[in-house]
Amino acid sequence: MLTLALNLRVNLLRGDSTTRIHLYDGSEVKMLQTPTQPETLSLELPSAIALHVTPEQFEALAAANRDLNLERTAEGELILNPPTGGESGRRNFSITGQLNRWCEEQEDLGEGFDSSTGFKLPNGANRSPDASWVSRKRWQLLTPQQRKGFVALCPDFVVELRSESDSLSKLQAKMLEYLDNGASLGWLIDPQNRRVEIYRPGRDVELLANPTELSGEDVLPGFVLNLRRIFT
Repeated sequence: MLTLALNLRVNLLRGDSTTRIHLYDGSEVKMLQTPTQPETLSLELPSAIALHVTPEQFEALAAANRDLNLERTAEGELILNPPTGGESGRRNFSITGQLNRWCEEQEDLGEGFDSSTGFKLPNGANRSPDASWVSRKRWQLLTPQQRKGFVALCPDFVVELRSESDSLSKLQAKMLEYLDNGASLGWLIDPQNRRVEIYRPGRDVELLANPTELSGEDVLPGFVLNLRRIFT
C-alpha cells in the first residue's frame, strides 16, 4: 500500500454551501463543503493502482520532494522507490566508490554519477540507475543548464543493484530499456543469488555465476569492479 500526501491546487466554483472541485484535466471530482484553506489529503493507493503524470508534473514532483527517489516510465507511470536499506546501501556505496576512484584517475574520459542522478531517456522515461557513467564527448554536448536538471540522455554505462524487495523481471526490463535508449554496457548485480547479468547492444545477455570481479571492457577501459564486498 502506497500513501501519498497531496497538497492539491484546485479551481473552486462556489455555490451556496458546496464547491465543485476540478482537476487540471477538467474532470470533476465531487461536491464538498467550501474549504477556507488548501488542505493536505492522505491518499491510500493499493499496489495495483498506478499513478500517471506528465513530464512536467514529474519534474515538479521531483523538485518538491528531493528526498524521494522518483522515477517515471515511458508510459507516464510514477514509480516511488523505497529508501535503501543498510545492506543495499553499503553495497551501492562500494560500487559508486570504486567507479569514482576510476573516474578520478581517468577524468578526461567522462563523468560518473550515483543513484541520486536522474536521466531523461530518449523514450521519455525518467530513470535513476544505482551507478552510471557518461563519456566526456557526450557530456560536453550538453549546455550548462542541461547539466543542472534531469540529464537528457541515456548513460553509456549503467548499474542496477537488486535488493531483496526488487522484482528481477522489472529490473531486467529496465536494463533492456537502457540498451534501447543508447547504453553501451549494463550490469544487473544480484547479491542474493551471487549473479550478474551483463547487457550489451546487439548481443545476448551474459549470465555470470559467482564472479569475483567485472570488467568495464572497452566502454570503461581499465575499470574493474571488485565484487568481494558486494557479495558479502
